[in-house]
Amino acid sequence: MQVDRSEEIVLNTHQLAKAFKALSNENRLAIYLEILRHREGLLKPDAPQCGGGCMLADIISSLNIGAPTVSHHMKELINADLIEVEKQGKFLLCRINADTQLELEQFFSLSGQIQLESELTPAR
Repeated sequence: MQVDRSEEIVLNTHQLAKAFKALSNENRLAIYLEILRHREGLLKPDAPQCGGGCMLADIISSLNIGAPTVSHHMKELINADLIEVEKQGKFLLCRINADTQLELEQFFSLSGQIQLESELTPAR
């Protein structure tokens, strides 16, 4: 079967590698999933919505991970562009980075139509 190349999705291999490396840690994966569940309203459906995110204090209280450890892992998730953090007063609001999530979704759902960014540039 021939693939229609006109509908190829081009993914950034560097970005994907950073995301996979960050999510390969069990604590970071748990934190990412916690933020995702808050966004989807799966944890507290009747709780006030925080613009698709959750407060860092909610993450710390819901996981069996100490605050300094959570802080370290949050920094890694931010560096991998998996999450975004916004200061609201003395609290931190954590959100899933929608662009990176879309790229990950495309990677997993459209593998036959994906062309990697590295395939578009000539080898050096």
